[in-house]
Amino acid sequence: VLHTYGVGWMSDGIPEAIRKEEPGLGFQDYCLKLLRQYKNAVKTGTGPKSPKEKRSIEEAQQEAERQEAERLEKEAVTFGAFFTDSYLPQATADKKEKTVTREEGLYDVWISDILKDLPMKDIAPFHLEKLKKSMADGGQSPRSIEYALSVVRQVFNVARRLEAYQGDNPTAKVKFPKPDNGRMRFLTHKEADKLLEALNEKSVDVHDMALLSLHCGLRFGEIAALTWQDVDIKRGTLTIRDAKAGSRYAFLTEQTAEMLKSRKKKKPADFVFRGRKVKLDRISITFKRTIDELKLNDGIDDPPLKICFHSCLHSYASWLIEEGASLYPVQTL
Repeated sequence: VLHTYGVGWMSDGIPEAIRKEEPGLGFQDYCLKLLRQYKNAVKTGTGPKSPKEKRSIEEAQQEAERQEAERLEKEAVTFGAFFTDSYLPQATADKKEKTVTREEGLYDVWISDILKDLPMKDIAPFHLEKLKKSMADGGQSPRSIEYALSVVRQVFNVARRLEAYQGDNPTAKVKFPKPDNGRMRFLTHKEADKLLEALNEKSVDVHDMALLSLHCGLRFGEIAALTWQDVDIKRGTLTIRDAKAGSRYAFLTEQTAEMLKSRKKKKPADFVFRGRKVKLDRISITFKRTIDELKLNDGIDDPPLKICFHSCLHSYASWLIEEGASLYPVQTL
């Protein structure tokens, strides 16, 4: 079988690499040398059998080298570089401002000292245990440590999704702390009355929110999300939408009904506790200052025993139990 191969223009001469190996090689000898190589490849079944096949092999090799260089470049990316250049901008676009501020603060104060300069491929459970110990030694709560580890986990998950990292998530092999955020203390009726009286002198809004929590069993987020279309004073109910345990109704007491009547009602879709449809993101510092002034937390160091806004909800449930209500209805309320 006759094969004709084009090996290039004669005016281009012999390739530089071949000319350096064999300085005296003429162009005709170069062509004969190539011919022998291709004929030998056909006989032995090894090596390229034509210039086209040779080019294909070289192109495939170049692509493999390119992919390997890209892989090595990705593996060299440090945790700090990815956090700053990729994760943080995306978090800023997707998450609430206070969440981003919290994550950035944990990174700056705790995470960066241990992980910043490490390539992501080199981060192991050992480094995360080191982070846990560093935070614990620094007096951080189990909840803060859990939050920091969650940030690290999210960074690796985003890196995998963006194909900037291909390995396993090292947080999968680390035990997260299990914080006890349960409130063990609740207000007595007398303490609640004093608190409401003091709040009323400082802020009507904070007083009214505390009253709703104490009398209707609402969390702060549920109060902040309450709109006037959710309030039915005639039936004595509040519609709590998309709550932690699913949507439900809360039942107004005489005091809470009168309180809502006294507030200036706006459009149905407006929030009860802030105008222009702007939702509250946290309880006012007035609440904590009033707790401090009443000395309700004096001498108490254990967080579950301290009074906070969530204690109002806990007090509501505890009062119902004291009055003889069974656990399941209280849990539902």
